[in-house]
Amino acid sequence: MDINKSGSDTHVSYNDVNGNDVELRNVARFRGTEHDENDMRTMGKTQQLNRNFRFLSILAFSCSAMSTWEFSLAASTFGLLNGGLAGLIWGYLFSWIGFLLVFASISEMASISPTSGGQYHWGKDAIHLRTAKKLTVFTTVSEFAPPSCQKFLSFLVGWLSVLGWQCGLASLAFIDGTVIQGLIVLNDATYVYERWHGSLLVIAILSFSVFFNTFLAQRLPMVEGSILVLHICGFFAIIIPLWVLAPRNSAKQVFTEFQNLGGWSSQGLSFMVGLLSPIYTLLGVDSAVHMSEEIRDASLVLPRATFSAILINGFFGYVMIITFCFTLGSPIDILSTYTGYPFIQSFYDATGSYAGASIMVAIIITTITSSCISTVATVSRQLWSFARDNAMPFSPFIAHVIPGWKIPLNSVLLTLLITSLLSLINIGSTVAFNAISSSSITSLLTTYIISITCVILRRIRGPPLPPRRWSLGRFGLAINIGSIVFLVVIYIFVLFPTSTPVTLETMNWNCLIVGGTVIFAVAYYYAYGKKAYVGPVALVRRHN
Repeated sequence: MDINKSGSDTHVSYNDVNGNDVELRNVARFRGTEHDENDMRTMGKTQQLNRNFRFLSILAFSCSAMSTWEFSLAASTFGLLNGGLAGLIWGYLFSWIGFLLVFASISEMASISPTSGGQYHWGKDAIHLRTAKKLTVFTTVSEFAPPSCQKFLSFLVGWLSVLGWQCGLASLAFIDGTVIQGLIVLNDATYVYERWHGSLLVIAILSFSVFFNTFLAQRLPMVEGSILVLHICGFFAIIIPLWVLAPRNSAKQVFTEFQNLGGWSSQGLSFMVGLLSPIYTLLGVDSAVHMSEEIRDASLVLPRATFSAILINGFFGYVMIITFCFTLGSPIDILSTYTGYPFIQSFYDATGSYAGASIMVAIIITTITSSCISTVATVSRQLWSFARDNAMPFSPFIAHVIPGWKIPLNSVLLTLLITSLLSLINIGSTVAFNAISSSSITSLLTTYIISITCVILRRIRGPPLPPRRWSLGRFGLAINIGSIVFLVVIYIFVLFPTSTPVTLETMNWNCLIVGGTVIFAVAYYYAYGKKAYVGPVALVRRHN
């Protein structure tokens, strides 16, 4: 390692696995801490992005990206169809507990390796460290994955993560756009849904989000703080009118009456299929992980914020779903609403006012749009990080950071292009678009399963996990195993269609989309990626 001092900057340089000279500077340039600089050096990465986020701003980012209480309303259709009122409430509680285990595991991994790569980084390989006297090569088994398959698994998980986040962003913007269309229908019964209207709304929402992620990028932490205030105030602005104005279902109806409107062979199977609602609602706490390299003191702040977000957002979502179940009236009646969203109809039924209901829906639209702003940042950083390791076509272009901007601008704009192109599929077929966008759930769940399984193997086989500032302690293995059991169970049922009998329109095409991505990733890996893909680099010299 070469260390030279010049003025206020300390220049630290070493060779990465490709023999490239890497230079890291201290906090004066990128606003990080010594821990951040050491983490980047340990992972063999060059700090390129400003560390603008602190605990509150990244907590706000996570809460905004999840928008749990908002999506507990927007995604309630699947749960009402399969499970009914009781199914929504108990299914949410089951999913929340399960995701607490999952994101506790992810938080610990993020503390060990706080990198924008997230799941795909958590495993790999070797580093060349140049000392003042001689060149020493340290070879390590990997951070988490077995050495025999670490590079391949890393590559595969990276592609699944790219698919999951890109399709998830398209799905998020599409929901926002269709809620806007639902609001129009509420106020104008003559309005006719047009698929191209939805596509244009998606592109408009994404363009708005990209504006915040480019021209206002350096102020994004402040924007996220404002969004958190809106997120909390909006919660009370929705829940109080429902408590005060809406008629009540009985506690017996809400907590004990399950329904099977999907035509399944048993109520239990219907309930499990209905878990799609809370799963979609609670997925994505790891959004902040992909902002790791823009968080000050990331190895401690990031896991604290990630786990706090699932606690806070999970609680808000649970209160909202209980309130919604008490105040929506008959599930059968509300599912037939001409607005397309049961919660829009419930707002109108509660207030008896188009103006009042419209204001409440507008709050939901605003907060979901804010979620798009955060998600664009997450998606672009994940894409940028994967390209930085030369894992994609045109990687040098995608990974380029324009001097002075200190954001992955090319990745942000490419994210806009990809999601806009995905939205155009809706013009030809909404079924095809929904098939692609819904694959985000399966893809992300797959990345969680693979990365946490690698941690379990590491805990069992050894050597011990590297030192971390946020640790699960002696409960780590039990929490990891519990999270995998939960993930495997829900993974099976998210592949089910939402109702029977199954048609081309109601078929769940997740297997096809995710399977196609895996086949492409494997073929690309052996044709090009095996030689070109650098893979995340972990420094074995960790001080216990």
